[in-house]
Amino acid sequence: MATALIFPMILHAAAPMQPTVLERPEPQAASALAAQPAQERQRPGGTEPEEEAPAEARPEFEVEPSAPPPVDSENELEDRRRPGYSGPLPDRIDQTNEGAFRAPPPEAFIEADGIPIPDRWRLLQSLCPPKDRRNDPEAYGIFGALQYNCTGKLDPYGQNVLKGDRPLPKGKRPGFLKEDDWFLILSGISDTVYEPRTFPIPVGVQTTQDPDRLDVFGNDFSTVFSQTFIAGAALQKGSTAYKPPTVEYRVTFAYNINYVDVPERRVLFVEPSKGTDRLDQFLGVQEAFVDYHIGRYDNSRYDFISVRAGIQPFQADFRGFLFNDNQLGIRLFGNRDNNRFQFNLGAFWRLEKDTNSGLNAIAQTPRDDFLFIANAYRQDFLIPALTSQITLAYNRNREADDIQIDDNGFPVRPALLGSLRGRDYDVFYLGYNADGRVGRINITASAYAALGEDRNSFFTDRPADIEAYFAAAELSYDKDWMRFRLSGLYQSGDSDPYDDKEGGFDAVFENPIFAGADTSYWIRQTIPFAGGGRAVSVNGRNGILNNLRSSKEQGQSNFNNPGLILLGAGADFDLTPEIRLTANANHLWFEDTSSIEALRNEGSIPKDIGWDLSASAIWRPKATQNIVFRLSAATLLSGNGFQDLFDNLGNDSKYYSVLANVILTY
Repeated sequence: MATALIFPMILHAAAPMQPTVLERPEPQAASALAAQPAQERQRPGGTEPEEEAPAEARPEFEVEPSAPPPVDSENELEDRRRPGYSGPLPDRIDQTNEGAFRAPPPEAFIEADGIPIPDRWRLLQSLCPPKDRRNDPEAYGIFGALQYNCTGKLDPYGQNVLKGDRPLPKGKRPGFLKEDDWFLILSGISDTVYEPRTFPIPVGVQTTQDPDRLDVFGNDFSTVFSQTFIAGAALQKGSTAYKPPTVEYRVTFAYNINYVDVPERRVLFVEPSKGTDRLDQFLGVQEAFVDYHIGRYDNSRYDFISVRAGIQPFQADFRGFLFNDNQLGIRLFGNRDNNRFQFNLGAFWRLEKDTNSGLNAIAQTPRDDFLFIANAYRQDFLIPALTSQITLAYNRNREADDIQIDDNGFPVRPALLGSLRGRDYDVFYLGYNADGRVGRINITASAYAALGEDRNSFFTDRPADIEAYFAAAELSYDKDWMRFRLSGLYQSGDSDPYDDKEGGFDAVFENPIFAGADTSYWIRQTIPFAGGGRAVSVNGRNGILNNLRSSKEQGQSNFNNPGLILLGAGADFDLTPEIRLTANANHLWFEDTSSIEALRNEGSIPKDIGWDLSASAIWRPKATQNIVFRLSAATLLSGNGFQDLFDNLGNDSKYYSVLANVILTY
């Protein structure tokens, strides 16, 4: 108590004109001390009771401290608790979970050293009971249910070495594989397609299938059956579950057998003596590359730089508008900043394709057609939740002196348009692509400018400047199990074929996932440009652009084309995890009909192509991608422009396409 009186006396001497009331620190400890009787108070470090000073000896300015409020939950600061205080426990919560399994008793668990675990890859395999006890749950106790961890090598849902779930055992791998963590990945795909459809089919010039077909167009019904088997093998080194592999060797073969039946001659073969159906087969190499990671990983997020050489898949943008193919090339790619920045530098030497299957024909000499491309991705660029991509591509084509005839006898290079002369061209593509969302709206957008020179325009036989543009966007909104979509596309067309300037946009090799994709009639079907070009189509199969090419796979890019305008709406309905329904409605127009008017020698052709309506159903049993059934139907309600260009034997303005597809994957 004497020590406590020294400090107010010093303060009083320093400021005699203003009495000061001293607030004692630690009110909780002071109140506890004041509550003790005087005879029970101890001096610090001593045992003698402290004598209480008489009232007259106390300074008159000293104020007896008042007792602090009781410490309880009401006086606690937010998110803070006084030391030594514990509030009352919350009310007891009774949880009812009917049907839940009771936790097994402690004696049911096997000792830790009773289950050998050689490494994390064989964890589930180690839980498999011995073979002689797998069918005896009673003998194996509560762990009899672990027999379901005993899966075979052909089980697509179980872990095994063939699917890369576990590394190759040391004693069973080839001797040239040094070190550990080598994984073998085998895959197999069966893709079956049956497709009845109608489209304008021209009548043969020299002869016809039926003598009564004397017009330009005949019957429009045809059927296609296609079966493709894809087998792939990959050998990877690295902990594939946690970081990209350091080395990868991959090869993929595709074998296709297809059958087509059409009503007219000279549609499937150039010789009029051959029939109206065709059975063909082909074996192609779709992947054969080596992927090597350069140097070490930069950080704990495994940012990397890798080089890949050989036949490899590459998609230039999010939806495959410019280039989406498996081609021979070398590519340097990687990421930075925890995968927020990605880049690609690639050079591709385009391979010839088989005419009827579209697979790579590696036995033929590659084309004199090169694609050099560079792109960069940045996440959360421009706005959060939006990934932006900048693309710069250069397509160098030197096939002016290359006369190429396809497997059916039709010329594909040069295309039989205009002067029928070969072409060289240099085209630079500058593009911006975006994918992400703005609030609740999902957005995918692409914009390209094609600039360059065509060394020999087939309209003028003179060099022509290339200046063409493309833009596409798809907006979607998710509502529970439904997604609603709006689509728009613009492909510039050539406004004057004879002005030494080509304004029709064309891609290198398109394969778009847009506006219904191959469910759409216009994307799925090839429309022959009869009467304006021989063996030339308005659009290509699995392509959306109106480019007047001889072939998407074997032909050259053509920048003298009518272009396209598309506006569409669609919706996806996930009725269950296994069943999805999709509907699309697109309206199509030619952007500019000057080029097809010149080729058809017509004064004016309307721009309206018509309405493309489609619907599809996808069923995935077991809610996996191992078995997929798809059935779709589409119709084209032709507009004035399409009817002006094309017709059929019955003068029907409606065309349809049905696609039945089964995909089995291991």
